[in-house]
Amino acid sequence: MSDAVDALAAKSDARGAGGELDVVVIGAGFSGLYMLHRLHQLGLTARVFDEADDVGGTWYWNRYPGARCDIPTTDYTFSFDPELEGDWTWSEKYATQPEILAYLRHVADRYDLRRDIQFSTRVTSAVWNDADARWQVRTDKGDEVSCRFYVMASGCLSLPKSPDIEGAERFAGEVYFTSRWPHEGVD
Repeated sequence: MSDAVDALAAKSDARGAGGELDVVVIGAGFSGLYMLHRLHQLGLTARVFDEADDVGGTWYWNRYPGARCDIPTTDYTFSFDPELEGDWTWSEKYATQPEILAYLRHVADRYDLRRDIQFSTRVTSAVWNDADARWQVRTDKGDEVSCRFYVMASGCLSLPKSPDIEGAERFAGEVYFTSRWPHEGVD
């Protein structure tokens, strides 16, 4: 580790004591999981908040029929640990959504990341406090934590955009977005 990283880790707060953390991360997809893994390696205290009830990010939400990656799956494989690369074998060159989600669950479990992830929780505000040099973070569950660093790993595909279609509000049927496909499927 660099001297700067060593110094940062040495100043790390006690493991989230009193709602004070080194880092808050938003999102438990590929980026959020990797960030949490690195923060653990650096000895920093961290908590990830995710609106979903499991890891996966885009691959948690996008469950529409036929969902799969459009680049070779090996590009989705974390390369930070040769053992991880060795203990996962993709079944197809372009993996399906369920297999990618299973991989992310495997990574979360293999590195014990879930212990620092709070699922089914949305961050409602994150305000920088100049006096304390910390972020004040609040959630829809009533959590209040402060942190030195605030990382947005929610990705650009985290919220669907409703199309502006004249008369859409009068449509009485069900509306589905690929990014919020019902987990129980659609008849």
